[in-house]
Order: sequence, then C-alpha cells, then structure tokens
Amino acid sequence: MAVVAFANFPMDAVPMAAPTNASERKPYQKIADQLRNYILQGDFKPGSRLPPERDLTQRLGVSRPSLREALIALEIEGVVDIKMGSGVYVRTLASEGANNTVTLGESPSELMQARALIEGEAIILACLQAKKSDCRYLQECIDAMRASIEKGFPPLEDDRKFHHRLAKMSGNSALVRIITGLFDERHNPISAHLSKHSENARTWEAAVIEHEAILRAVAQKDVLGAQTSMRQHLSCSENRWLQALEPEERTTNGQNK
Repeated sequence: MAVVAFANFPMDAVPMAAPTNASERKPYQKIADQLRNYILQGDFKPGSRLPPERDLTQRLGVSRPSLREALIALEIEGVVDIKMGSGVYVRTLASEGANNTVTLGESPSELMQARALIEGEAIILACLQAKKSDCRYLQECIDAMRASIEKGFPPLEDDRKFHHRLAKMSGNSALVRIITGLFDERHNPISAHLSKHSENARTWEAAVIEHEAILRAVAQKDVLGAQTSMRQHLSCSENRWLQALEPEERTTNGQNK
C-alpha cells in the first residue's frame, strides 16, 4: 500500500468549504417580504383578513411551515394580527421604507428538524452509557416539569435540563455544545413568539409524557426505542408549534376537514 507524504502535499490543493453567508435571507423572510409587497400594492387592505392558508401556499409556491413562520415574523413587526380560530388580519399598511423582514432567528421548524437529527443519534451513546444516577436525574427533571405545569408555569428550564443531561450522557462535549445551542435557539424572537401562540398546559403535558417514554427506553438500554422516542418527541414538538396556527378553514360547517 502506498504511503502518502502529507508533509509534501500542497494544502492549496485541498478544496475549502465555502463560508456561510450570514446575510443570506431565510425562507420565512422572503415570504414575509412577498406578503408585505401584496399589502403595499393594495391586494390586502388594512383590517381585511388574509386568504386561507392553502390559497396563500399555492399563490406563493411555499410550504405551510414556512408560511406560518412568515406570518409570525409579520406579527412581530406589527404588520398583521394572528387571531386564533379566526384568521390572520392586516393590522396596518406596511411602510415602504421597511419592506424587508429582518432576521428574527433560525426557522423554528428547521431547528426542530436539526434537533431530531442530532439528538436522535446522540441518544444512542447516552443509552449505552446510562447510569442509574442519570436515570434518577432525568426522572427528577420530569417530576419538576409536571410540578411546574400544575402551578401554571412553563417548565422550560427543567425541559432544558432533561435534554442537556441526555447530551452529557453521550460523553461527547461537542455534542453537548451543539445540542444545548440548538435548544437555546428557542429564545430567539421568532421561536419565542411562536411559543406564545402554541404552548399551554396541554402541550407541555404531552411533552412530559414523551419524556417519560424516552426515559423508559434509556433505563432499559433499549437503543432503538430511545432513538424512536426522541425523534417522535421532537417531531411532535414541531407539530405542536406550527399547528397552533392552523387556519380557520380546518372547520367547515362544524366538521373537521
């Protein structure tokens, strides 16, 4: 087998990764810009309700999650008002001097997808290396979450501790940093505002039940079960975030569509 002399290998021959363009506009920003332009053009007048979501997705050629994130961005900017169970209303005439939505953080749906991908793999290591003390700590996090819910408080801190401990159990400090960093992105403006629409005692209780399933699998060192439970949990979390903005057309004549 030939031995490659790396000391003599020209480093400029190694292709370098293209730098990330920090100014690249995210899908929700571009969609918000399009909707703002429609308002400026008079297609959607102040006080009027925007067309049904399915019509807007077809008109703009975008996905429902991206559209919903764009609407959240416009609500943060004061352009629209999202009335749960009623629809999205144009609140004011968008200013021509501010016709670009600023970045409000990473896309919430993309964040949850990234977490499912990374935490769904990291939990394999956590499961294989789990100790009884780890499982006791995870149970304490779950108990604390439930206690906070009963008191009417969002159990966000104990939710973070649960996921942080699982990441730490992997024994990989890089994974700990990545996973906690992604979790903390939920404090960015768009994710935080979306949480106000979507989180309540019922959704948090569902999250607690999902945490219990994860813990059961980890305690039994059921790698496949732990991986499946984690991915399902984060997928359900994404759905809970975005389904909070389900449009009014879900019901017609009292029947679910």
